[in-house]
Amino acid sequence: MNQTDGIIREIKKAITGKDEVIAKVLMAILSEGHVLMEDVPGVGKTTLAVAFAKTLGLAHRRVQFTPDTLPSDIVGFSIYDKARNTFCYQEGAVMTNLLLADEINRTSSRTQAALLEAMEEMQITVDHVTYALPRPFVVLATQNPAGSAGTQLLPASQLDRFLICISMGYPDRNSLVEILKERRIENPLSGIQQQIAQEELLNMQGQVREVHVEDSIYEYIARLAENSGNDPRVTMGLSPRGALALCRMAKAAAFTDGRKYVTPEDVKRVFADVCGHRLILSDRAKLAAERPQEILTDILKATKMPGIGWKR
Repeated sequence: MNQTDGIIREIKKAITGKDEVIAKVLMAILSEGHVLMEDVPGVGKTTLAVAFAKTLGLAHRRVQFTPDTLPSDIVGFSIYDKARNTFCYQEGAVMTNLLLADEINRTSSRTQAALLEAMEEMQITVDHVTYALPRPFVVLATQNPAGSAGTQLLPASQLDRFLICISMGYPDRNSLVEILKERRIENPLSGIQQQIAQEELLNMQGQVREVHVEDSIYEYIARLAENSGNDPRVTMGLSPRGALALCRMAKAAAFTDGRKYVTPEDVKRVFADVCGHRLILSDRAKLAAERPQEILTDILKATKMPGIGWKR
């Protein structure tokens, strides 16, 4: 049995009818990346984050981002200790394994920027002193759809720090019936049991890094990135950072499927999740109500996949 099967099975105790979302969040965590979930309130984003923290044995903290949330709430601050005659660091919410940044697009750009160093370099700097973050470290952020009252668009530099952007969406009717039945007596989160230790998760992340990628797959990813930038509907396509993210997620997709090598189908499976939030559309495309997901589908269709000789 695949070693990720037990994790997914445990998460499904709390999240019904969203198997692909669960799988992709796990892939992102195994890829040492961060997750942005854009959705309306009440579809289970917070429940999903807590379920992952409990299943993976991760310390977690939740920050409700509001207009008055300060950078110091996130990264911490220095305070003078009179008894020791020195300034002492008081840690912020970021000093954890899994940080749930709830409604991240309701706070100021200055507070959002407090996460940039943490998400990219796994460290923070406060008063010219650098502090390493615990390992593993994952930011699972939620945001309300653009245009909701009190929200603002995340800048491209912030979006680019997220490995994937996904949407849970509403459950189908049968899944909703199951949710209603499950919640009659108790919260399903109370039944979630830890499946692995932090050391095991770190080991799995190392195994994902070692998943084999053929040269033809690298070339396929490069062609996808190039074609995304050449599409007339796009003013900014997939950057080198985005191409690296696509490669990492494809490795994780292979790993969760029980393989030690990446296939073109792995790349296709995660392409939209990795790239959708990184595209910047042209004004004409915006006026025509074009959607990034539709453009990415067209790019996939137009980009030649590796031939049968790609396999090991």
